[in-house]
Amino acid sequence: MEQSPKIPKSLRLEGLDLARYLAFVGMVIVNFKIAMGAEEGAGGLHSLTSALEGRAAATFVVLAGIGLGLAGAKRMGQTIAVTIKRAIFLLAIGLLNMTIFDADILHYYAFYFLFGVLLLPLRIPGLIAIIIALNFAFVGMVLSLNYDAGWNWETYTYSDIWTPAGFVRNLFFNGWHPVVPWLGFLLFGIALSRISLAERATQVKMVVFGGAAVAVAELSSSLLASQFAAIDPELAVLATTSPLPPMPLYSLAGIGAASVVIGICLLLSDSLKAIGVLDLVVPAGRQTLTLYIAHILVGMGTLEALRMLGGQTIGQAVSASLLFCGLATLYALIWKRWFKRGPIEAMMRKLAG
Repeated sequence: MEQSPKIPKSLRLEGLDLARYLAFVGMVIVNFKIAMGAEEGAGGLHSLTSALEGRAAATFVVLAGIGLGLAGAKRMGQTIAVTIKRAIFLLAIGLLNMTIFDADILHYYAFYFLFGVLLLPLRIPGLIAIIIALNFAFVGMVLSLNYDAGWNWETYTYSDIWTPAGFVRNLFFNGWHPVVPWLGFLLFGIALSRISLAERATQVKMVVFGGAAVAVAELSSSLLASQFAAIDPELAVLATTSPLPPMPLYSLAGIGAASVVIGICLLLSDSLKAIGVLDLVVPAGRQTLTLYIAHILVGMGTLEALRMLGGQTIGQAVSASLLFCGLATLYALIWKRWFKRGPIEAMMRKLAG
């Protein structure tokens, strides 16, 4: 039976914003690693950053689903209208961002929200059924369509992204974060918004079951990859937990990782607030849209000016990422003294409600 999302305001905002902050840091590390050409290597640092690929972004989308679900539980009609307008805003910002950053996620978010808000009335079983259907649909698409269409995998560029056919293909099938199956992460977040996230027992279950989901996904991938490869080497991709292509085991691992991160953040929010840590990072967690744009324009722009795009080590990429995130956290703390919302967040609220 579904429970009412009874969440104290402080916990709801600060625990989830802490998770959003951590997901943002993870995304910066992944994007800087790719932009700086530090994808090759070995060792613990490389393994750690590789584990973040696809997981940090998935956690972001799950958190967006939680926010959408909580808003819909309060004011369904108003939430639908506001979400549609915000989706249009995100699409416009995302398309502009794509002109300088091919791996933009904002234009995908626009469509996650458009589909997600239409599915808000569904109960948890219905949401889970659609998540499963999206993953099966993606497998069918991979087996029947050309996943490599449009891609140059050496340069990570997409040749016909600005044509109608290329854009739709990229958006729904073989882009960085395709609607099929990535919409499932948003729907999982909506499902989470229907349970009692404020209860410690729920938070512990999220960590335990989320960790189990990641373990099952990774173990199944290891066992199935060799079996599929024995039948046909090309079938081994069906067992991958990598984000490209996002196969069902990747979705399971992404959902599990998001559950672990969110559960831990909710569990620790009170303790971290008591020692002052939460107050340092929550302002940044509340303006991740602004900081996402900034990590491309300011962060990568600075790397380009320093001629550090390409040919760098994993240590340099992580150091640059953490430096940027540290400065972004400081900026957010200062900004909070005078303004309630980040600049892009304030613009979106003014234009879209």
